[in-house]
Amino acid sequence: MTAYDVTIDAAAGVAAAVTALQSGELVVLPTDTVYGIAADAFSPAAVAKLLAAKGRGRDMPVPVLVGSWRTLDGLVDELGPLARTLVEAFWPGPLTLIVRAAPSLAWDLGDTRGTVAVRMPLQPVALDVLTKTGPLAVSSANRSGEPPAADAADAERQLGDAVSVYLDGGPAGEPVPSTIVDLTGDRARVVRVGALPVDALREHAPDLEVLP
Repeated sequence: MTAYDVTIDAAAGVAAAVTALQSGELVVLPTDTVYGIAADAFSPAAVAKLLAAKGRGRDMPVPVLVGSWRTLDGLVDELGPLARTLVEAFWPGPLTLIVRAAPSLAWDLGDTRGTVAVRMPLQPVALDVLTKTGPLAVSSANRSGEPPAADAADAERQLGDAVSVYLDGGPAGEPVPSTIVDLTGDRARVVRVGALPVDALREHAPDLEVLP
């Protein structure tokens, strides 16, 4: 287990993280919302390690982070016009979209029922890693039931040696997760209100439903 201060030397930390992820290991990295624990999205063994590290079951599948808009087309069954509108308006940023996954994908993120939650973070270190690795399965860097990690040291306290590389980007700020919009039904629905205000979403999706 190794920690890198990416506010001082991002290149060394990113290189170590990429090597670890490509070897099926876990990495903690800063995002624009909370710190995340990452695994290769296309390695079922690595995703199983992530779930075990968090103490989380398959009934809570892992979201996926991507490094560019273009990646999304290869991951989803069909990207409708509303999804494209929201991506163009709010990516990179704190918006997660639940979409139908392409059935040909060889991954196992948990019991997803054919869907995937995808986001592009607005954080330079995370984007640097993602552009080098491709899509990553990323969940908040904490044990299930514990508060999200406020910094890399907090993540290390909770996850310990289960993670190979910790990228320390400083304090995470307010631990507010992304807003989640489900696009898999007949109507777009906000299933979690987070860092992106609903009013901003409604400027592009007036008929958006907000679940209580």
